[in-house]
Amino acid sequence: MITNLKALYEVLSEAMDHSIWWNTENPWEIVVGAILVQNTNWKNVDYSLTNIKESIGFDPKALAAIDQLELQELIRPSGFYKNKSRTIKDVFNWFQGYGFDIEALEKKDVHSLREELLAIRGIGQETADVLLVFVLNKVAFIADKYAQRIFKCLGIEETLTYAKLQGMIQLPADFTNEQAQNLHGWLVDYGQIYLKSPEAWEKGVLNNFELQQE
Repeated sequence: MITNLKALYEVLSEAMDHSIWWNTENPWEIVVGAILVQNTNWKNVDYSLTNIKESIGFDPKALAAIDQLELQELIRPSGFYKNKSRTIKDVFNWFQGYGFDIEALEKKDVHSLREELLAIRGIGQETADVLLVFVLNKVAFIADKYAQRIFKCLGIEETLTYAKLQGMIQLPADFTNEQAQNLHGWLVDYGQIYLKSPEAWEKGVLNNFELQQE
């Protein structure tokens, strides 16, 4: 169990940019973006988001009601558009079951919410956790590929999977949603800069950081 996440957070806080991770405050746009970014790059996602914004906007009722074939054409630039259109429809139908009331969903237990999200076809662990942290204002550690590679560089010797790394992380009891958002964003940004090569890694502030494990 890794126990000094707060120290890691503080090191990154001093080194990384404090800009907002998602370039939107519309939670429904984040929902769509989190699904579209699966197995593609953000440039392609941006094209699809622009198509949706110009067509029906990010109104949750419109997204729940849109014809799936029409949605497929709007998100075609993101690839896997048939599967992703189905997932988007299913996710918005799930939100519709709660009256699109995010505040009501925030009152539910994080573990129950995660199980409900994972039951939706096309929603994996990473996407579920992104929705929990960035839409439903919960606290969770997003153990994506960048996080896995960074923790390997920090000395984790065993093979890491999403679930394996997440199970090793002990977030502080007072860790906030804002901190969970920041940590994810900083790890992704840090990985993009310092995981390019061993030489690049040596230039980063985490080069000499030591994990504490129990």
